[in-house]
Amino acid sequence: MADQKAILTVNGKEIELPIHSGTEGQDVIDIRSLGANGYFTFDPGFMATASCESAITYIDGAAGVLLHRGYPIDELARDADYLEVCHMLLHGEAPTAEEYEEFKNTITRHTMVHEQINMFFHGFRNDAHPMAMLCGTVGAMSSFYHSDLDVSVAEERVRSAHRLIAKMPTLVAMCYKYNVGQPFVYPRNDLSYAANFLNMMFSVPAEEYAVSPAVERAMDRIFTLHADHEQNASTSTVRLAGSSGANPYACIAAGVASLWGPAHGGANEACLNMLEEIGSVDRIPEFIEKAKDKNDPFRLMGFGHRVYKNHDPRATVMRESCHEVLDELKIEDPLLDVAMELERIALNDAYFKEKKLFPNVDFYSGIILKAIGIPTNMFTCIFALSRTVGWISHWHEMMSDPKQKIGRPRQLYTGENQRKFTPIKK
Repeated sequence: MADQKAILTVNGKEIELPIHSGTEGQDVIDIRSLGANGYFTFDPGFMATASCESAITYIDGAAGVLLHRGYPIDELARDADYLEVCHMLLHGEAPTAEEYEEFKNTITRHTMVHEQINMFFHGFRNDAHPMAMLCGTVGAMSSFYHSDLDVSVAEERVRSAHRLIAKMPTLVAMCYKYNVGQPFVYPRNDLSYAANFLNMMFSVPAEEYAVSPAVERAMDRIFTLHADHEQNASTSTVRLAGSSGANPYACIAAGVASLWGPAHGGANEACLNMLEEIGSVDRIPEFIEKAKDKNDPFRLMGFGHRVYKNHDPRATVMRESCHEVLDELKIEDPLLDVAMELERIALNDAYFKEKKLFPNVDFYSGIILKAIGIPTNMFTCIFALSRTVGWISHWHEMMSDPKQKIGRPRQLYTGENQRKFTPIKK
């Protein structure tokens, strides 16, 4: 509610702007009346602009707080599984035992994709980037569900959300299998969401595949810790696409495309690339000095965070899973040795402590995915799988809002003034 007002004075004219207070966070100045007074604001990157109202996720970067529907992310990662988090993001509340079983049953029985989607994959080169295939096949799913594409009907929106949450692991695993030339593996209804994904990724017809409990738990936590992150680039993309009335599959495909950008979804892949550049433990001091040198372009990837100025609340839980996986699998890999030594230095070095350059969730998730055997070109696909519930929850929230309008950002025009055109023959 607006109980205060800001007064903006422009050329001697006063314009009253309401100030709104949310349940958490900073107050917001409502500038919608500026257009009627002949002005609008300039905010590249929308860093000081709230584009919507939302009750889904709250972030306080300075305090290291991330809440989903009011629940702290570290508590959810430790005490809930991914499908519980999916339910609360989509429906607003943590499920009761009965609601959870019903939701889990619904998702489990939507995991298969139409058999004709197999043929979509055969239209790609075998070395196509997995994100290219994922973007195309997610968008193509809309062609299979004509009866559920009326975005004004809440029941159809929820069914679409269920399908997307359920089928995304199947599509991501198909991207991997197509890349490596192995047959697609059908989902199994007797496995958990995370175990089913791992089975579709790594099982083959020739032999049984046993899912490690530690790996299953770590995979579920990776999904949970990446489920939503407020109005980031890909979520804003989904909302903007959805504001036109586009179908949910097209909107999620737009989110996948936005996430593909290295400045957004490629952080854990960039972390692994950095570990490969360092190469061995004995070279770490050299790269630490490079990172401390302001004149050196080298940056340590996976340390610090653009949003979290203190600590990444997701990293503590992810660190536990990271060490559980490494202890259980006992993998001998020089890159994992480099990662663990970098972690030790970052947690103890005065420079890192002063600059608050602590390992973030991308650092630990990248190590886990590497240890499990997932190639780096699949990392962003798994991010997209995890984030699908956040995207579709924001889309559903937006489409449920009777005040929703099509997005139409403005610009500060710096081109030519009006001028006369001369036909080319003259």
